[in-house]
Amino acid sequence: MPETILAATSVTTQRTLTLTLFIVLVGVTLGITIWASRQNRTAADFYAGGRSFSGFQNGLAIGGDYMSAASFLGIAGIIALNGYDGFLYSIGFLVAWLVALLLVAELMRNSGRYTMADVLAFRMRQAPVRTAGSISTIIVSIFYLLAQMVGAGALVALLLGIKAGDTFLGMSAETAKIVTIALIGVLMIVYVTVGGMKGTTYVQIVKAFMLMIGALILTLLVLAHYKFNLSSLLGEAAAKSGKADAFLQPGLRYGREFAGNAVATAWSKLDLISLGLALVLGTAGLPHILIRFYTVPNAKAARKSVVWAIGLIGAFYLMTLALGFGAAALVGRQAIVAQDAAGNTAAPQLAQVLGKDYLGGDFGGSLLLAIIAAVAFATILAVVAGLTLASSSSLAHDLYANVLRRGQTDERQEVQVARWSALAIGAVSIVLGIIARNLNVAFLVALAFAIAASANLPAILFSLFWKRFNTRGATWGIYAGLIAAVGIVLMSPIAWGGVSSARTPATLNAAQAKTCGVPVDSKQVSNATALFSCTTAAPIPLENPGLISIPIGFIFAAIGAMTSKERDSDKYAELEARSLTGAGAH
Repeated sequence: MPETILAATSVTTQRTLTLTLFIVLVGVTLGITIWASRQNRTAADFYAGGRSFSGFQNGLAIGGDYMSAASFLGIAGIIALNGYDGFLYSIGFLVAWLVALLLVAELMRNSGRYTMADVLAFRMRQAPVRTAGSISTIIVSIFYLLAQMVGAGALVALLLGIKAGDTFLGMSAETAKIVTIALIGVLMIVYVTVGGMKGTTYVQIVKAFMLMIGALILTLLVLAHYKFNLSSLLGEAAAKSGKADAFLQPGLRYGREFAGNAVATAWSKLDLISLGLALVLGTAGLPHILIRFYTVPNAKAARKSVVWAIGLIGAFYLMTLALGFGAAALVGRQAIVAQDAAGNTAAPQLAQVLGKDYLGGDFGGSLLLAIIAAVAFATILAVVAGLTLASSSSLAHDLYANVLRRGQTDERQEVQVARWSALAIGAVSIVLGIIARNLNVAFLVALAFAIAASANLPAILFSLFWKRFNTRGATWGIYAGLIAAVGIVLMSPIAWGGVSSARTPATLNAAQAKTCGVPVDSKQVSNATALFSCTTAAPIPLENPGLISIPIGFIFAAIGAMTSKERDSDKYAELEARSLTGAGAH
């Protein structure tokens, strides 16, 4: 009985601290948004923050925009469960910034005005290119939005300590998920419609600061626990992983060797290559990252902002090593998987363990857990605001102002449409987030990155560097990459989880077996969280579609350009001069 009372008291304390910190966080960010709204007077203020941010400020905001909940929670969990292979995500996300810096950052800033489609349509027919660019931007943004909102819903039950059969304020765990998704959606609408790019940028800067401080505290506590001896940390992590030395070597999850199954081995290695392509190339095509380059006054500041972002992001992903391996060592694989099969709660669970050890028992554990929870929610709020702004800006600036009105509109009308667009996109995201609240979040994230790399990047690179590129090439490339990425994911093990010659059976728990409608010891299932069916084999065994969809995007863009006679050498020369020198840039 005393243990039950203590457990209930701990949960109550945890809930109180979590709610208090969340309310404070929302109050501060709303205050920043209202303050920033008083400085929004023109379209440039709403879309690009008046192009008034320094390279350092924009670097922090890019970091805040880029390091999503998938980075903070997901990568720590992947490392905790898969060791060396999990760290491949960190490397991929970091290397991606070199592609962004070398190929698109400065050139996009010089060539565009507010959106990605500004660059694509500069020397082509406006209506078809802007329509294609806007559709791609909105689809990528919405799928990324869903991933963040579904992640928030999954996190809230843990943070409020709501278990099966329990309620909090009359809400079950499922109801709490729905309320959280709706709340996140309402807040992101407010941030964008009231604060515009200025408000969103300052929220992202605050979030980046909080995230780095939170990750640094956890990292230092983990290292202090092992007296800053990395060998001791890695050794205990491997010992408690259940995988021994294999935990610290490649091949545990990606590029695996399947004895006697050459087909499965080949697909596993191809899947690793596909993942790397999507991570490295997808970043340079993410719309909410691309529009950040328009917020600085000149090309020099754009370069500086990416350099600062690389430093910030690089430091963070190095800290994910300590978070992931620390969770494996101090929390243990069994405890992590028992709470969340995908490992998304590894970082909060690590915070609770460290808080108990270093901040004074259960209260210290609840305090540090609440702080890390506030950081996680700040991460989600900042990212969804950036995504909503990117999609609403494209809808208003590209579709409304330049396609429907053919440029015959004023700035006030355009900004008003952008605000209404944010409201509509937010409402759609809330509804879809509630519907998708129990789906595999990896499906949504993989699709967003794959579309960005397959549809957006070929059109951007060819527009900037290929003289013969034209309207047909841009539209064919965008639509082919879009359809290929979506189609391949819908035929992958993310959607179909049955065993094929390239997959191995999964180990099911009782809940997964019930969901799949098979016995616990069934040999039919390789992915128990499949979107459509747990027992039907996937037509394409790749979990990451980039290996197929990215070449399709580039090939169709090239074929479309070469089969069209449309050429505008003068416009290309103007675009080249502007992109390289900044002459005539806004």
